[in-house]
Amino acid sequence: MKKLYTHENRMIVFNLKNVLQAEGIETIVVNEFAAGGAGDLATFDTWPELWIEDETRLEQAQAIIQGILSNRKTEDWFCRTCQEQNDASFQICWNCGQAIE
Repeated sequence: MKKLYTHENRMIVFNLKNVLQAEGIETIVVNEFAAGGAGDLATFDTWPELWIEDETRLEQAQAIIQGILSNRKTEDWFCRTCQEQNDASFQICWNCGQAIE
C-alpha cells in the first residue's frame, strides 16, 4: 500500500476516495478519527490519509487526483438529482453520490 493524498478536511479525502472507487480503484482511509489526538500528536499526523491498495494502479490514481485538483471549479455547484449544494472541490454529490455534470 502507498499513501496517495492527505488533507485536513476529511470530506475532501472521502470525496477523492469515492471518485477513485467509481474508477475501480480501491483505497482505504487511514487516520479517519485521529483528529481527537491533536495536541498529543503533530497536527499533520492527525490528518486523514488516502492509501491505495493496488500499487500497480498508483500512477492512474495520482493522475485522477491531480486532474481533479488542477481543474477545480471556483464556485459551489448544485446536484441535478437532489438539488443539494456541493463545495467546488467535490466531484460527486456528498448527499446522493451523483457525479458532477
